[in-house]
This record gives sequence, structure tokens and C-alpha cells, in this order.
Amino acid sequence: MAETTVSVERPGRLKEFWFYFRENRGAVIGMWVFMALLVIALFAPLLAPHDPTQQFRQHLLQPPVWQEGGSWEFVLGTDALGRDLLSRLIQGARFSFIVGVVVVMIASTVGITIGLLAGFAPKWLDTIIMRIMDVILAFPSLLLALVMVAILGPSLLNAVIAIAIVLQPHYVRLTRASVMSERHKDYVTSAGVAGAGTLRMMFITVLPNCLAPIIVQAALSFSTAILDVAALGFLGMGAQPPTPEWGTMLAEAREFILRAWWVVTFPGLAILITVLAINLMGDGLRDALDPKLKRS
Repeated sequence: MAETTVSVERPGRLKEFWFYFRENRGAVIGMWVFMALLVIALFAPLLAPHDPTQQFRQHLLQPPVWQEGGSWEFVLGTDALGRDLLSRLIQGARFSFIVGVVVVMIASTVGITIGLLAGFAPKWLDTIIMRIMDVILAFPSLLLALVMVAILGPSLLNAVIAIAIVLQPHYVRLTRASVMSERHKDYVTSAGVAGAGTLRMMFITVLPNCLAPIIVQAALSFSTAILDVAALGFLGMGAQPPTPEWGTMLAEAREFILRAWWVVTFPGLAILITVLAINLMGDGLRDALDPKLKRS
């Protein structure tokens, strides 16, 4: 009687990732909210009912549509200069997402490169690099960003550069730790015996196996960047008026908080919902990408 062997096909990496990711319901909700906000940011000029800088002088501080005195022309009301709040929030989503993407790209690229260098460098160079990173991390991130923006000058671009510099030590430490745990494994030794150069070992052999925690850190850095640029805008050191950036909108609305609650509430809610959605999604990414957290 012939023996029959049953082969169990291993699911693809994408299917396996989605299987673990969807177990976290909060992460799935965060992902859908994030995707909705991303669509709003991409199509902001088409979705915004008015120009975000256009002033309707006859509609100063007009309340939302459901409150007495509101109108469907300005669904979420207007600010102290008569600008449509909904249009400014929609355009603000674009600025927030651009800031998040640029900050993560700069911080991760520089941080990963320095972290790989530290992981493969001689001990003395590794020590120097990590002590510099420790010095940067010793300062409160927002305070350090404020000092850098004060030196460079208040603008959205300078705020992005400052936040990227402040966040990159996290990538350096994370990448170095991953490299140190990977570089003595058999596959790395085999690549070295096969004649792979140092750069090939760093970027082709080792780096792909260190990406899981870096991806999670990128998601968390995205939300941190949005929060920090909003904080800098609120303090007058980030985006400058009339740019429809959420932090700047909060700063402009401070004096009207008792007379017109909507000019403060809606930008604050936009920041809260965006950051919460990204953090929930980051938790799901951590659960799906970290093998230690996967249930057998």
C-alpha cells in the first residue's frame, strides 16, 4: 500500500501579516480611518467647498449648520476672519500628511544608515556615534525642536527639518540593536564567506531582516511628527498664517474659545483622530510583525 504524504502549504507573507493584523480590531479601525484621511489629503482641492484662505466678511464666526445661525454653505462654521472651517481642516490634512511622510523619510533614511554604520563599525566609532545619539535623546524632543526652529527661523519647512533631526536617534538605536542581534547569525557569516562586501552585507543581507521594528517605529514617528508640527504651529514657530495647518488654526482661535467653541474644537479633534488612528495602526503592525507576539 503506497504511502501518501500531506503537504501543508505555508501562507504567503501578506496573508500571514493580514491574519495577525486583523486580530487587533482597533488596528483595523485605525487603518480604515487612516485610509479615509489619506484620501481626503490626496483630493483636498476637490473636496474643499471653498478656498481655505478666502474670507467671507459677512459671515464672521458663523456657527456650524446644526446650531442656530448656521448654514449649509459653511457646514462646520467659519473662523474670526470668515474663512470656511471645513475647507481649512481638509487642506490641513494635506499639510499634516506631507509633514508626516517627509519627516519619516528623512529621519528613517539618516537613522537607518547611521545605525547600520554603528552596528558594523569598530567599537570606538560605535561608542562615539551612540554617545552623540544619547546626548540628543537627553533633551526633551519638543524643546530641542523649538531651539532648532528658533535658530533656523519659523516656517513649516524648518519645523519639518527640526523634527526629523530630533526623531532620527530612535532609528539609529533601533537599527543598531537589530544589526547587533543579526550580524553573528549563520546567514550573515555565510554571506561573508561567499565574498560579500561590507556595504552588501549591511544593506542587502542584514537590513531586510531588521525592517519589522523599523516599520513600527515609522508608524509611531508619523503620529509624533503630526503632533510636534501642530505644537510648533501653536507656538508660532511652525507654519505661519494664513497656512491652514491644524496647530496654527488652534493658535489663531485661542482668544475666541469662549465665544466660538467650534474654531478650537474641530482642529483639536482632527489632530486627536489622526494621531489616535495612526497609533492604533502602529499597535497592529507591532502585533503582526513581531514574531514574539504571534500566537502559535
